[in-house]
Amino acid sequence: MQEIKISIVGLGATEAAQLSDSAMSVLLDAQMVLGSTRQLKVVEHLLSEAQIKPLLPKLDMLSTVLEQYYNQGVRSVVVLASGDPLYYGIGSWFSRNFAPQRLAFYPAVSSIQEVCHRLGLSLQNVDVLSLHGRPVGKLRRSLSDNKTIIVLTDSQSTPQILANELVDAGFYQAEITVCEALGYRYEEVAKYDVKSLLRNPKTFDPLHISVIETGRSVKPLPLFPGFADHHFITDGDKNRNMITKAHVRLAVLSLLQAQSGDIIYDIGAGCGSVSIELNYWCEEAKVFAIEQNEQRFSCILQNQKKFGLVTNLHPVQGTAPGILAKLPKPNKIFIGGSDGMLPQLLERLWAQLEIGGQIVATAVLENTKHHLIGFLNARNARGDAKVMSQQIAVSNSDYLAGQLVYRQALPVSVFSFIKTSATPVVNLKPILGDRK
Repeated sequence: MQEIKISIVGLGATEAAQLSDSAMSVLLDAQMVLGSTRQLKVVEHLLSEAQIKPLLPKLDMLSTVLEQYYNQGVRSVVVLASGDPLYYGIGSWFSRNFAPQRLAFYPAVSSIQEVCHRLGLSLQNVDVLSLHGRPVGKLRRSLSDNKTIIVLTDSQSTPQILANELVDAGFYQAEITVCEALGYRYEEVAKYDVKSLLRNPKTFDPLHISVIETGRSVKPLPLFPGFADHHFITDGDKNRNMITKAHVRLAVLSLLQAQSGDIIYDIGAGCGSVSIELNYWCEEAKVFAIEQNEQRFSCILQNQKKFGLVTNLHPVQGTAPGILAKLPKPNKIFIGGSDGMLPQLLERLWAQLEIGGQIVATAVLENTKHHLIGFLNARNARGDAKVMSQQIAVSNSDYLAGQLVYRQALPVSVFSFIKTSATPVVNLKPILGDRK
């Protein structure tokens, strides 16, 4: 299979293939053509029976199938795509799994481009979201006031389902334009307001794209880091409300600097405010929100749905450090709560961290601060970390006898430890103090 040539040919968003001269040439010369039933029907009049093979297999089987054909003497294969293979198309899979010298791409006008031209939209002024094979809750992450979103859909993201998500997010005046079977004789383009769609029993053609014009939400989500605390669903105890408050959360976000490829633990996640913001601003980071309390864990799940973080935010119910053995190794860790296990957590996590890994922790109680200061002293003594600590104290406005006053909240100490060298695992008890 090393010598097989694979050409991915886009057909365009029409009933008849839109092929350039080079695409036509490679299609006619191919020994084998693979595609869906619809795609093969578009080009069957151009091909011989010998060229058309069974339907494109599942991608995880494709390498095996191609190897079988190679052993039968096949040296050139065309895989049919809908429009632009490398824009939310099958082409990206081939780029990840085959050497570039084995591939050639022949794009046509994509369905997204066709929609934009049909509706007079500038492609650079719209957002494109694929929900094809993805949870519909991912839509929430893309919603904000006065946006136009082109949505690639499947049977789990029909216009009615999208309308329900929009209404649930407070976009009561949103409109959805449904573009069905573009380029076909029976194409249909129609605009609906979301409330009427909820009552509309119509079954839309599977080959459709939805264009959302959001309007304004009556339940707007924040647009910048440091979400106000009231945006989070909490456990309802006004005296506790187990979230890291906005002013402290901003400091934690700034220290952790989440980026693509990070694996981050949020231990003692409470209702999930740190996890939510870490993943909201960096969807490509994998964030594990670890919380043992059932009610707070339920809040994490509700916040996850509210903010549309359905891909890389992973709520985990359990107690650290025991539950950590089931999770991938992190490179960044936030400890917001430890249920009395902080010394053990610090020892274990520090030993596991690679050089460059980081632990950030917060403390309100003096006992927690004591353990963190002991760990800081140990790091300084060994010279194996870049350490930083700051104390954050704020005073919030209130009124007394009708006059403005400020009431000081409990100060929060923030510690950051970035591992700079490997050290052998030794007993830290003399440094950290008695754990009893």
